[in-house]
Amino acid sequence: MTRTPAPATRAAWAELLATARRSVADGLVTGTSGNVSVRVDDPALGTLILVTPTGVPYGELGADDLVAVDPAGRQVLGTLRPTSELPLHLSVHRDRPEARAVVHTHAAHATAVSLLVDEVPPVHYVTALFGGPVRVAPYALYGTEALADAVRAALTGRTACLLAHHGTLTLAADLPTAYDRTAQLDWLCQVWLLAAAVPGRPPRVLSPAELDEAARKLSGYGQPPDGTGSGRTGD
Repeated sequence: MTRTPAPATRAAWAELLATARRSVADGLVTGTSGNVSVRVDDPALGTLILVTPTGVPYGELGADDLVAVDPAGRQVLGTLRPTSELPLHLSVHRDRPEARAVVHTHAAHATAVSLLVDEVPPVHYVTALFGGPVRVAPYALYGTEALADAVRAALTGRTACLLAHHGTLTLAADLPTAYDRTAQLDWLCQVWLLAAAVPGRPPRVLSPAELDEAARKLSGYGQPPDGTGSGRTGD
């Protein structure tokens, strides 16, 4: 029996592809590296995790190349094989049900920082976007349960982590937010690298109290739901 995804599932796939392509255009991944997933509830097929396939340039993927697995990792839709990092995505979706979107990249600045520290120093208030200083998950071979376990631990109480010698992972309730966190995280890492490169001048960092204050301020940032602009805060 042919399985047909619902229109909303197809729309989620289109958004996933747009996010993956943007990661290439923005220089956060090279070639076919990195991967993206989003969890959807399909009326006919149940809970699905849509995920980028392995080894295929994002520009070559289209609407009919939809790849989906169930929460146990069994392929439900598509003929292309899912990303080699499927264990990582499945683990995050199981562990963090509030997060429907996961973005993994090989962002250069963040990967460089993962070689130097166990935690990204809080040199800017955007650190509050991630729930606190971003941890670095210890190195484990890509595509393994060991990597998935290391990332789950590093994500405790956070919405992002670095993967040592590897890249970044962010999560959110939706793809735009997850992607924005990825870009913000790489920028934060770039700022620290630039400051740390000055001889004899260790970068100053924000205190936990200052980060808490920033988190409260950021919680009301942007436009209110009614679009009037009355609730805009921040820069």
